[in-house]
Amino acid sequence: MVELDLHPDSRGSFVEIWRQEWLPDRPEMVQANHSEKVAGSLVGLHYHLRQADYWYVASGEARVILYDLRAGSATSGAAELLDLGDSRRLGLYIPPGVAHGFAARSPLVLWYLVDRYYDPGDEHGVAWDDPQLALDWGVADPVLSQRDQRNPRLSEIPPGLLPR
Repeated sequence: MVELDLHPDSRGSFVEIWRQEWLPDRPEMVQANHSEKVAGSLVGLHYHLRQADYWYVASGEARVILYDLRAGSATSGAAELLDLGDSRRLGLYIPPGVAHGFAARSPLVLWYLVDRYYDPGDEHGVAWDDPQLALDWGVADPVLSQRDQRNPRLSEIPPGLLPR
């Protein structure tokens, strides 16, 4: 997580959301994306074997969940729940092998950077409601994409599609 300095004044505010020097040992980010979601939307869990993400909630409130799929990692098998957005301004770096998703607790704008160009062969997912993970998304009746409705449970993912 990157603590960001918000600079408010009578006109509004300013915040620097990304500097490569904040994560000097990581590959450079090569693509920027903008996502808008309605309240109650749930995205994820998604993961990549080769791509890292850097997220910033530009407006609204999100419940972000991370789940470490990396075998041998100090946090392997651990979940992290973060409430980000207007009330908590953070930049969030998500390394390859960490499953990630969010629930929009209000109308939401998410900006994110990635260190690889879009590669459909590196798009993977885990069921958002997998009972083995027992994640608290904070939404009662989530709005889901067809992709996220079809994501397999963790126990159903072939070993070759999980990080090593």
